[in-house]
Amino acid sequence: MARSEGSIFKLCFLCSVIANLFFGVNLYVGRRGVWGWKWRGDEVSIQGLSWSGRAAAEAELAAARECSGHGRAYLDGVVVDGRPACECNTCYGGPECSLFLPSCSADADDGDPLFLEPFWKQHAESSAVVVAGWHRMSYSFSDQTTLSKELESLLRKLHSLVGNAITDGKYILFGVGSTQLLSAAVHALSHLNSSFPASAVASIPYYALYQMQTELFDSADCSFQGDPVRWKNVTNTTGDIIEFVTAPNNPDGQLNEAILHGPNVKTIHDRAYYWPHFTGIPSPADEDLTIFTISKLTGHAGSRFGWAFIRNEEVYQRMNTFLQLNTMGVSRDTQLRALKLLKVIIEDGGREIFKFGYKTMARRWDRLRKTLSTSNRFSLQKVAPENCTYFQKVREPTPAYAWVKCEREEDRNCIEILNAAKILGRGGSIFHDDDRYTRLSLIRSDDDFDMLISRLESLVSGEDGAKIM
Repeated sequence: MARSEGSIFKLCFLCSVIANLFFGVNLYVGRRGVWGWKWRGDEVSIQGLSWSGRAAAEAELAAARECSGHGRAYLDGVVVDGRPACECNTCYGGPECSLFLPSCSADADDGDPLFLEPFWKQHAESSAVVVAGWHRMSYSFSDQTTLSKELESLLRKLHSLVGNAITDGKYILFGVGSTQLLSAAVHALSHLNSSFPASAVASIPYYALYQMQTELFDSADCSFQGDPVRWKNVTNTTGDIIEFVTAPNNPDGQLNEAILHGPNVKTIHDRAYYWPHFTGIPSPADEDLTIFTISKLTGHAGSRFGWAFIRNEEVYQRMNTFLQLNTMGVSRDTQLRALKLLKVIIEDGGREIFKFGYKTMARRWDRLRKTLSTSNRFSLQKVAPENCTYFQKVREPTPAYAWVKCEREEDRNCIEILNAAKILGRGGSIFHDDDRYTRLSLIRSDDDFDMLISRLESLVSGEDGAKIM
């Protein structure tokens, strides 16, 4: 009898499990669709999609590649055995990026903002874009412009939320990254008030691109003339002076201000790093010409999208002409992606991404300072704390780059010292400064940063007379 009752109990339990599974699956599929997506009201369910289902499946296939946590697979990457292959981070190799390469160099050279990649992996669904083959095939939008009005609106709203720029009463232009906008600005400001060639200047250390672009285009309208200090007391200049002001500065993170003033001085304010990731926001920028870029805001450097706010209508028109003749505006696909990314940020006023970015950078700076704290050979730049109106507190700066100085008299070329220790960076002369300085990028991937710290620890531990903590 006991055995019979046990069998009946097992049968009832099995039936209960089957029933729950049946109703659970029904409920799940009915509400979310077979792909697990929510669709309610008048929205189309996944089963009814005609063309985007395959696109979504392909994207999911690429995203599903874990690559051992040391790489990623892309839809436009090499295909191996019918699926996108892993592209490995620095110092990792193999089909699944599981092979560590202990002899490789730590890459702290370029400003690839991969430190924000984990944030976007956490927001894969809300930031994804599916683009139809017929999307925006025209040269222009329906209003015959090359700028998305919705994207413009979101950008102005974002700056208002962050409090890092005043946009009211200013024109806006989109560019292929800030790089193109810098060229357009130099063109627009040259010969603006004078028939003589203009002189472009930037405070040392300065971002090398300012000089490289000016010299590459070899324009009769403008030439690069170095440090603005040498022009400070000059009153008899014949042409306009165009000063690049970078705040926070690349490479040393300082909140630079204009050196030159006067009727013949025009200023281009490069605010690429003026976001809560990297610096306190003491007040909104309210300048005649200010340039931003999405690469340091969201980390999407490869999308090549920047924007400028311009107060003067004539300057705006001259810049716009340059951009239209150069590329006929920014790719509509890029504008769509930027629009989607900004919607994710604005949804909570930017709190999540800026908190993530700031905490990531703060942790990295803490590790870097701790690593070099015992060193007599290397020092870091000192950047003053700032009151941040966004976070509503006084906070330590977390610049994108470490501006490292070799302190020993014999170490006259710091980048050579670091290269010998298998650390890649950029020497001070690239920024027109002393080669005792080297710029190390702190915004690359976690793997890159971990390798940088490991190499620095080995270098410091081998010092003669290192500090004992």
